[in-house]
Amino acid sequence: MTKAIAEGRGAPVVVDLYRAFVFPNRMRELRRRQGYPRLLRLAGAIPDIPYIRLSKIERGEVVARPEELRRIASALAVPPTDLLLDIDSEDFDIARWAEPFQDESDADLIEERFAVLLGAALRAKRTRDPDLTIAALDRDFGLPPVNLSRIENAQKTFGRWNPAIQRALFAIFGVADAAGLRAHIAAQHQSGALDEFLGSIANPELREERTRAKMRELADALGRPAAPAPRAAPAAAQPIVVPASAPLAAHAARSVPVYGTPLAGGLISAAATGDQVEAPSLAGPRAFGLRIGRATLGGGLPGQSTVLVDPDRYPAPGGLAALREGEAWRVLAVASDREGRLVGYSTNPAYEVALDDCDPADVATIVGALFVG
Repeated sequence: MTKAIAEGRGAPVVVDLYRAFVFPNRMRELRRRQGYPRLLRLAGAIPDIPYIRLSKIERGEVVARPEELRRIASALAVPPTDLLLDIDSEDFDIARWAEPFQDESDADLIEERFAVLLGAALRAKRTRDPDLTIAALDRDFGLPPVNLSRIENAQKTFGRWNPAIQRALFAIFGVADAAGLRAHIAAQHQSGALDEFLGSIANPELREERTRAKMRELADALGRPAAPAPRAAPAAAQPIVVPASAPLAAHAARSVPVYGTPLAGGLISAAATGDQVEAPSLAGPRAFGLRIGRATLGGGLPGQSTVLVDPDRYPAPGGLAALREGEAWRVLAVASDREGRLVGYSTNPAYEVALDDCDPADVATIVGALFVG
């Protein structure tokens, strides 16, 4: 459902109530058909995927990785491509598909509209102020890049953000409270200052095009054979320390490039260093080294370390992860909270993010580390 709400001289605000569904799929339908009335029972057959993430995949809130689709399909005894949907099919209706996952009667269109305007206002402010970079917003205002992206895409209404994020927004816009923020953004909209940014937020046509592109990408990846699992073998005598959740197999002599120089706020740039390191055999074809530059995880991972990042593996509790934020990376320890959500955190700076809410394409596993004396 989309609604256009006009006010003042500003452009109408399109509210797409389905904007959170980035990956509509057939998982729920096939799960029930294959004798799993509840998702929790299916989750027991797929221990490699945390329950919360499995739920988000089924609800279409995150795009699954090819390997995740293969594991889900294996548990359901269906081909992986059966999980994909053709959103252009005459049989597909996003309203009907989304019905089990939302109650449109509960949608507060005024708050949904403000979420869109807030996203447009933040985009406008960053575009017009070159000093207001992603790193500056994190460093100076305490607005993490992941939350910045979600605000700019109107993924949550303002009232659902925690007080710390709300205070960060007050500071960014130079207002004292929520009433001041709403008045400031309403004035910007009425003046027409947000018009050029509104079209790219909560736009059903853009959402559908992104979904088509993701479906094509996944169909192509699922059409190729999966990479064979590494054979277990004793670790070679190399200066590599690996998280307990990802034991290291005997590594083949394969060199991968090293990137990274330290940036503000615990971020690491993706700049090439010109160096190479050997990767373990379990590392995928896109693996690379990332030079830390500072002890963001404390003494357990010194600043002189170079970690080995595998973008084709999704992290698990007890391990380490690399999170891509724009053109930079952040190294995080991984844990599971009491609700089963996968959480990434660092100690320097103090930082925490729900990895299940991040784009899977931006989350990678760290499969090892080189300690340089």
